[in-house]
Amino acid sequence: MNAFFALTKRNTKLFFKDKGMFFTSLITPLILLVLYATFLARVYRESFTSALPEFMTIPDKLINGCVGGELFSSLLAVSCITVAFCSNMIMVQDKVSGARTDLTITPVKRSTLALSYYCSTVLVTLIVCLVATGVCFLYLANVGWYLSAADVLSILLDVLLLVLFGTALSSIINFFLSSQGQISAVGTIISAGYGFLCGAYMPISSFGEGLRKVLSFLPGTYGTALIRNHALNGVFAEMGTQGFPKEVVEGIRDSIDCNLYFYGDLVSTGAMYAILAGSVAVLIGVYVLLNLVHRNGK
Repeated sequence: MNAFFALTKRNTKLFFKDKGMFFTSLITPLILLVLYATFLARVYRESFTSALPEFMTIPDKLINGCVGGELFSSLLAVSCITVAFCSNMIMVQDKVSGARTDLTITPVKRSTLALSYYCSTVLVTLIVCLVATGVCFLYLANVGWYLSAADVLSILLDVLLLVLFGTALSSIINFFLSSQGQISAVGTIISAGYGFLCGAYMPISSFGEGLRKVLSFLPGTYGTALIRNHALNGVFAEMGTQGFPKEVVEGIRDSIDCNLYFYGDLVSTGAMYAILAGSVAVLIGVYVLLNLVHRNGK
């Protein structure tokens, strides 16, 4: 246990010692927030208003709160994964520098070494993502705040689960990398493609039926839906207060992926949590197993 804590502390210190890596991880979510607010806000606003009957009017604050909630959830859904890949670079850098080889010839178990990389990455990613979450809360307070205390706590839980998922996924993929070039290539691919696969950039409901069915098998899709539901619970409650028909509210929920369907069946919030938590457990098991069976650990 002492070796585990010592290795986790060592990996965490190495990350924060590299100022370039740390500030890149920290500033990326903030840049995404600016880009999302600049370019995606209009798309989300049109998606929201298109689900409303033509005769219905809605206060600007409520529209802004809905659009802000979508931006909020999209940013965190992507950042929890992309930041994890950046934070997990220490594992690959140890291979490049030869430090990994030195560590594997010590009495430290391979499973302990693997979990120390994982826990260190979780800690670093969680710090960065919680800072990003705080900035997003300030953004929502400025454009339209409808969150309750329960919603805020649920969002924090969602962020934790997505960080665990992103770290497990990055640990498995980074396990097979052995150069800085490979890190950069994988990071670029994940940053560019993950947002589309999880429904952060464009609602899955706007895709074709075949693609929707494929994406319904991806755990990240449900992570995005969880944050989006909790970010918009207050908005939907306000709509009900203002007399919006239930059918209209459900249509809006469908259009922005608060409601997800698996082959036509509505997926409950509890099922979304079970899918995401189960995926984390499976991915961690695969990651540890890879370290145990791989002779050289590279």
